[in-house]
Amino acid sequence: MAEKRDYYEVLGVSRTATAAEIKKGYRAKAKQYHPDISKETDAEIRFKEVNEAYEALSNEENRAAYDRFGHAGVNGQGGFGGDPFGGFGGQGSPFGDIFETFFGGNMGGSQTRARAPQRGADIQVSVNLTFEEAVFGVEKEIEIDRLETCEVCHGSKMKDGATPPTCSACGGSGEVRRVQQTILGQFMTSGPCPTCNGEGVQITDPCDACKGKGRTRKYTRLSVSVPAGIDDGQTIRMTGQGEAAPGKGATGDLFVKVRVQSHKYFERRNKQIHSTVGINVAQAALGDDIEIDTLDGAVVFTIPAGTQSGQQFRLRGKGVPDLRGGERGDQFVTVEVVIPKKLNKEQEELFEQLSASLGKDVTPQPKGKGFFDRVKDAIGV
Repeated sequence: MAEKRDYYEVLGVSRTATAAEIKKGYRAKAKQYHPDISKETDAEIRFKEVNEAYEALSNEENRAAYDRFGHAGVNGQGGFGGDPFGGFGGQGSPFGDIFETFFGGNMGGSQTRARAPQRGADIQVSVNLTFEEAVFGVEKEIEIDRLETCEVCHGSKMKDGATPPTCSACGGSGEVRRVQQTILGQFMTSGPCPTCNGEGVQITDPCDACKGKGRTRKYTRLSVSVPAGIDDGQTIRMTGQGEAAPGKGATGDLFVKVRVQSHKYFERRNKQIHSTVGINVAQAALGDDIEIDTLDGAVVFTIPAGTQSGQQFRLRGKGVPDLRGGERGDQFVTVEVVIPKKLNKEQEELFEQLSASLGKDVTPQPKGKGFFDRVKDAIGV
């Protein structure tokens, strides 16, 4: 019998190599000597030697024994151990994750995983609100079309709600294994059972009401609680109000998207409400008490004497409620001074008297400074 080579030499690494370096060396050598790829005459022997070296050095206890006693310290630890895949994609191999990605499902040596229950589909609908309904909240009734659990078989899919028998093809696991031939040899993969579609049971006597589907389509009316302060485009999530799952999975959710109509007088900006009110020249000059419309109704507001067109006033707490329970926003009212286009004789005489009293000389107004003028002032130029 030929003398065994040093395991570190076999993998092409130093005796101080890290676990990552040992794994990297193994991958390179296993690829180089795999019998289905390599053209070297002793590829099969070399490939077995590479696997034996990796099994010894990838385990800390085995490596310590090998470093101390040599091959005698790991006698019986090397070799394939009966694994038909030679460690190249089997359980514990660094290539297992690679083969699972490329060939799908579990590789040889791994255990079959039970298929997770499928979740019911989510549903999205829209609801239209008036401006006031969005601000103050409202209860809205909607109608949705969804798949619900069959009321006759209660989702079992069998006649009279009987329990379906276990699938004979997969034994109830929902998965079957099959051998796949590749350039690297034969590999075992697992996938959904084609007989039961991965459910693990067979519908031998289907329910008449749902035709063995376990679900039926129904139109359902629901009440949606729209919170005060919601805005256009926001969505309300109703957990568990989507479609029923095809099996024992969780029910999906319902998402209600809000569409808010615009208002004739009010404009919303986050929690603020903006509106405009027109006053005449006399009210602007002398001041006056006027009624201003708010979302809570009309309120009396005192316009101070000398109010200019475009001047803005704040009405605290007359805006939109905070969606998360904070303080309510404010309403900002912009005043526009309305200049009459036509005057009667009496009004003309009064304006002429006012004009004479105020004087007709036009007072020049200071020119507003532009951006560069402000920069010059700031730097003292």
